[in-house]
Amino acid sequence: QVQLVESGGGLVQPGGSLRLSCAASGFTLDYYAIGWFRQVLGKEREGVSCISSSDGNTYYADSVKRRFTISRDNAKSTVYLEMNSLKIEETAKYYCAGAFPGVWPARTRFEYKYWGPGTQVTVSS
Repeated sequence: QVQLVESGGGLVQPGGSLRLSCAASGFTLDYYAIGWFRQVLGKEREGVSCISSSDGNTYYADSVKRRFTISRDNAKSTVYLEMNSLKIEETAKYYCAGAFPGVWPARTRFEYKYWGPGTQVTVSS
């Protein structure tokens, strides 16, 4: 059974940092591009970052460039999202997702096949 599970969310002050993890099971992570998305209730799910399956190519939304870093450890079947200088408006539920095989770049939610349940990130003083 394919499963993605996010962890690492929580409450952080503006300007603070969090590291999210996405643990995969039931499929070979190496073969899939993995993305991070976020969603505020009532708004569309927004692509934040993604990383390719093999050569480590990455993509970042303009709003998070130079503050967020995506990485993967295929041996641990885990993808990470390091988030620095967090802003209040980045409060959202963050999701990781596995793209359809062979898809790259995978920037929109329509290019993803597997989704985790999400982890809440709240940026507040």
